[in-house]
Amino acid sequence: MKDSKRKSGILLPVTSLPSKHGIGCFSKEAYAFVDFLKEAGQSYWQVLPLGPTGYGDSPYQSFSTFAGNPYLIDLEELIAKGWLSAKDCAKIDWGKDKEKTDYEKIYNNRFSLLRKAYKKSGIENDKEYKKFVKTNSFWLDDYALFMAIKEKYKGKSYSLWDEDLRLHKKKALDKIKKDPVIKSEAAAFSFIQFLFFEQWHKLKKYANENGIEIIGDLPIYVAFDSADSWSHPELFQFDAKGFPTAVAGCPPDYFSATGQLWGNPLYKWEYHSETGFDWWIKRLEFSFDLYDVVRIDHFRGFEAYYSIPYGNPTAEFGHWEKGPGYELFKVMKQKLGEKNIIAEDLGFLTAGVKKLVKRCAYPGMKILEFAFDSAEDNDYLPHNYDKNCVVYTGTHDNDTVIGWFKTLRKKDRDFAKEYLGIKNTKNIAYELIRAALSSVADTAIIPMQDYLELGSEARINTPSTLGGNWDWRMKENCFDEKLAARIRRMCELYGRCEVRSTEDK
Repeated sequence: MKDSKRKSGILLPVTSLPSKHGIGCFSKEAYAFVDFLKEAGQSYWQVLPLGPTGYGDSPYQSFSTFAGNPYLIDLEELIAKGWLSAKDCAKIDWGKDKEKTDYEKIYNNRFSLLRKAYKKSGIENDKEYKKFVKTNSFWLDDYALFMAIKEKYKGKSYSLWDEDLRLHKKKALDKIKKDPVIKSEAAAFSFIQFLFFEQWHKLKKYANENGIEIIGDLPIYVAFDSADSWSHPELFQFDAKGFPTAVAGCPPDYFSATGQLWGNPLYKWEYHSETGFDWWIKRLEFSFDLYDVVRIDHFRGFEAYYSIPYGNPTAEFGHWEKGPGYELFKVMKQKLGEKNIIAEDLGFLTAGVKKLVKRCAYPGMKILEFAFDSAEDNDYLPHNYDKNCVVYTGTHDNDTVIGWFKTLRKKDRDFAKEYLGIKNTKNIAYELIRAALSSVADTAIIPMQDYLELGSEARINTPSTLGGNWDWRMKENCFDEKLAARIRRMCELYGRCEVRSTEDK
């Protein structure tokens, strides 16, 4: 990142905040967390993708790469506006477990409340709303229509719609746009997006004013069942019938004998190049408006991507294809200038990937949970870092430090203890945090669960599994002054925040 001053931050999805209505959102608890970050001497809040969740409740399988997640809208603000009543929200069953999100209940109840707010809002003639709709029409029109038609088809993937609609035929679209139910639904989804972005920008402004920058995520791929692939099939490797010819994933490796079949459509990179990467530039520009720093997921896919024939049940029989390489980022820098980007460069890195990351000059990622494999001198051990990197104890796809350490082989645990210089592993989470904060890396990001010393019950996501992911939430009042002071002192020790005077302590 451009500012090479030593800094630190905390990784916490917005959905993991405590709140009254079943899921973390842009509520008073989000503002309280910003205050906590400031008190703890932090510079960053990494929030992960903010898009509407799709398959498996994952924000990496979103119905739109531009839209925001309706679940994150603060209902208390709608009550304050008079668009909802406290009774409307209180009578909803949001789930009994306050430390887990029940996505089925959220899905079945949130949208009905938001539609009710839309009908009471009289928003159509609001100047700010009309400005928002006009400014964002390049994606909002397609998204709102896509979601309205999806409602008509009871949530089914667009691949199961009537053929002319599935293929985005103009005649079929013109006809369905005249349907009063579709018109009303599309308008409601536009309203919901207006609420999301109004509340998000207000929260981001508050964070920035308090010295906290937001790190967001840009997934490299979009979901197949998304407004993006439905409305712009020319961007993807689709056949004449609108189905993928190949999909994304990862080849077999030590962790999976059959690889990972993600199923996302692959880009038609030659088309993107011919258009000057117009869609990508819009996508990146939009992301830099949402976030201060953008972590680009699966960065190696720009150098080479794994292509799996569509319809294959596993990822075993894919092959590698060349990506756009530096050409995309060269155009981006020309059109958008230098931007703060983190390259997610995890996994097996070829010489080509390393060359691309180096040429872009973006900091890569170092994960301490990957470092301790029986004394092998790997790149994730802190003594191998250079300054231009971001170190994590673990990410959203890893177990918490405590959960991870329990599953280590004995020889790996012994090596970790020797490397960290400890005999007692009672405080293993903070020992690994100390290793991250004391490293030479310019930036250190620690998952909130590790500061809270939580086990596997607080893991956010287990890749290639369904159920039980993205649902962890913090207990109320767990980020208090005592924890903030402990975090700040560690960051002061290792030069990651300004040392307070004795009078301030």
